[in-house]
Amino acid sequence: MTLIDEGDDPYRWLEELDGADAAGWVRERNAATVAALTDDDTFAEVQAEIRQVLDADDRIPYPGWRGDGFYYGFWRDAAHPRGLWRRTTLAQYRLPEPAWDVLLDLDALAAAEDENWVWGGVTVLKPGHRRCLVSLSRGGKDAVVVREYDLDTRAFVTDGFTLDEAKSDVTWIDADRIYVGTDLGPGSLTTSGYPRVIRRWRRGTPLAEAEIVYEGQADDVSAYASHDPTPGFERDFVGRSLDFYRTRSFLLTPDGGQVPVPVPDDARWDVHRQWLLVRPRSPWEVAGVTHPAGALLVARFDDFLAGDRQLTVLFEPDERTALSYHVWTRHHLILATLVDVRRRLEVLTPDDPPARDVPPAPGGPGSFGAPGSGDGPGAAAGGVRWRREPLAGVSADDDTWIVDTDPDRGDDYLIASTGHLRPATLRLGRIGGPVETLKQEPAFFDATGLAVRQFFATSADGTRVPYSVVGDPTASAGPTLLTGYGGFEISLTPHYDGVVGRAWLARGGSYVVANIRGGGEYGPQWHRAALRGNRPRAYEDFAAVAADLVARGITTPEQLGIEGGSNGGLLMGAMLTRYPTLVGAVVANVPLLDMRRYHLLLAGASWMAEYGDPDDPADWAYLRDYSPYHNVRPGVTYPPVLFVTSTRDDRVHPGHARKMAALLREHGHDVAYYENVEGGHGAASNNEQRAFLSALTWRFLWQRLGGR
Repeated sequence: MTLIDEGDDPYRWLEELDGADAAGWVRERNAATVAALTDDDTFAEVQAEIRQVLDADDRIPYPGWRGDGFYYGFWRDAAHPRGLWRRTTLAQYRLPEPAWDVLLDLDALAAAEDENWVWGGVTVLKPGHRRCLVSLSRGGKDAVVVREYDLDTRAFVTDGFTLDEAKSDVTWIDADRIYVGTDLGPGSLTTSGYPRVIRRWRRGTPLAEAEIVYEGQADDVSAYASHDPTPGFERDFVGRSLDFYRTRSFLLTPDGGQVPVPVPDDARWDVHRQWLLVRPRSPWEVAGVTHPAGALLVARFDDFLAGDRQLTVLFEPDERTALSYHVWTRHHLILATLVDVRRRLEVLTPDDPPARDVPPAPGGPGSFGAPGSGDGPGAAAGGVRWRREPLAGVSADDDTWIVDTDPDRGDDYLIASTGHLRPATLRLGRIGGPVETLKQEPAFFDATGLAVRQFFATSADGTRVPYSVVGDPTASAGPTLLTGYGGFEISLTPHYDGVVGRAWLARGGSYVVANIRGGGEYGPQWHRAALRGNRPRAYEDFAAVAADLVARGITTPEQLGIEGGSNGGLLMGAMLTRYPTLVGAVVANVPLLDMRRYHLLLAGASWMAEYGDPDDPADWAYLRDYSPYHNVRPGVTYPPVLFVTSTRDDRVHPGHARKMAALLREHGHDVAYYENVEGGHGAASNNEQRAFLSALTWRFLWQRLGGR
């Protein structure tokens, strides 16, 4: 039987994306999986229930604000599977059935152009909000076609800004100029496949002749440019992402000069009007003071660029608390923190009149009430105090997050509150004013008798790892699905999932979310603890949660299923090969599995800061130790596994899942495999495909874990 060595990969031919032999193998495996999992009434029933959730007309149509007073949103349902980009007014949005103004119908566009268009997002020109740059993906890929669209005429602009399919970066400067990074042939992209060269493109001129304003290095992840159109604070920035966590940035001066933004390369930062916010990922010493990783610091931007190093501390982490994110309104800053994975929201307000500020635009979204002053304690530096107060409208029992703010126009905010068992509620507030409930998500399953409990497992090195269990607390050990991610600083927080509820919880299963290291639940240190050579700590954490579930009598190894996607798919592969006796079934979606060649496939090179460089012998030594594809061994009994991927995933190559499935099958293991012909990194491009793939997963799990 085959053992995969560094220079010996008999399944390399499966990396040929559309090769005849590889395509034939995919068709054969797809057919076998469909025959095994879909040929009964239960599959059809689950698929129909999932489709009802995905297409439900009474879902919340979550809106976004673009600075012009309208509520924008993208919507898919049974009648519009590709979707509608649309907008409405606040008065209409308050109604149970708003009248929507359809801006772009993707189903009609796809039919007219005979293209498999999937929505890729939009960038609207400010001010004026008449023109926008629409991104359209073929089949759901990350690479998109960019086309200029006129919101007044509801038509694409003849001879407007247009880019061929690529992983482009575009942003407006003004009505006749944009910054653009795209594929213009050899040398224009990094080894990760993202823009290396940024140009300033003027309307009506050839793109190839556009002025180059910035160039990164070939081994960077990408280069970028941005324009801040805020009146009185217009600024342009350029920079390069050295890797996934380090960026070097510059203020672009009118004469083309580049002034460094003097923050650490690994810090996240942003500028709002006169303020600079800095969030370092590692300890940062400034003016004799060392600020911890995960802190949030503020200074006046112009003063800081001029050499003044007075920083105000707005947040410092502790062993239980981390900063999740921050957002600005016009005059206030909202902080979202996590305390043992429970979200808290507060408002910070500077006692500092904004220099060069201009009067707010009248009648912004939900404009009512006056800004509040608050009287809580604050931090002071450089003569400025920042007052603190809780954000109004936050539910104490649920996870609440900021849906949107509109810092161009005022201090309104949209927040949504949800829990594993509580459908979401969308509210509109204004800082210092009232809070109004706008929409309530329907209940998609009966939660009677179910509860959410948080526990802590002890990992191999003694670290306490939080996890949440959703299910019947009085039930005996039964089928349980455990999911996790553990990478790229991503935190898994509670949310209502009607699909999980209908297909799993309502049928008697328990659902578990593990907050393992590698994520951002406890800040940068929680992430760094599983970075590069420490990656196995994430797998030890997940294994500890699995064992703790059994010890508490919630499940048994035979009834425990695990599921994850992308980096979470790598987690699934590592659990399969390192801890095969802990679980009864594995589902890996769009997974990363071959850690010897991941950096050579599609966007893989951009993740070397997370995993390491396989071409470096020292890095390969630890990657080899856990790379799932290189750790399949004869004589070991592995649990049943389902791999789901997409031919058109241009982020994680489907070759990872193909090769792993082929290798496990060669060793005689129970392997199901399904590859969607489209869908990109999400593996599905519409609700019909999502319902089918989801039903495959649930049917596989119930067959292997519940005997159904």
